[in-house]
Amino acid sequence: MLDTKRLIYLHGLESNSQTYKAALVRTIYPDLLVPDFTGSIDERMQQLYPILGSASNWTLIGSSFGGLMAALFSTRHPAQVRKQILLAPALMLPEFVDNLPAPIDVPTVIIQGRQDTVVPVAVNKPLAEKVFRNLDYRLVDDDHRLHKIAGQLDWKEVISS
Repeated sequence: MLDTKRLIYLHGLESNSQTYKAALVRTIYPDLLVPDFTGSIDERMQQLYPILGSASNWTLIGSSFGGLMAALFSTRHPAQVRKQILLAPALMLPEFVDNLPAPIDVPTVIIQGRQDTVVPVAVNKPLAEKVFRNLDYRLVDDDHRLHKIAGQLDWKEVISS
């Protein structure tokens, strides 16, 4: 069951807590946590760990680099994650590929644009299928930013189901 106090949005590399998609989700879930992250992936993960702590039942929403962060956290601490929603996650980066995690059962929804030129679907989808056994991979008519479809998504269905 969704605990809105354990719902967090992880923004992309060149973004921040004021991102368009986080703002959309916050209109439905006002308690959404949207911290700002800076630095390398290792530095960002060190900023994330104290926020999530040892609590369980987290729903992670991660966009691009934030999707990589969510994927790394969920593969390292699957018992703490209820569900993850990854928006064009940067799974093809060495931090994920070079140490491909063991498969996990965390329910995972990936939403990615068919016209994504930043994170190629042809690379991303096979990686996701290797690691996430409970995967719902949704290809949409959009690019990497997903701004065309973000306002049309049924965020409640994606997050709470």
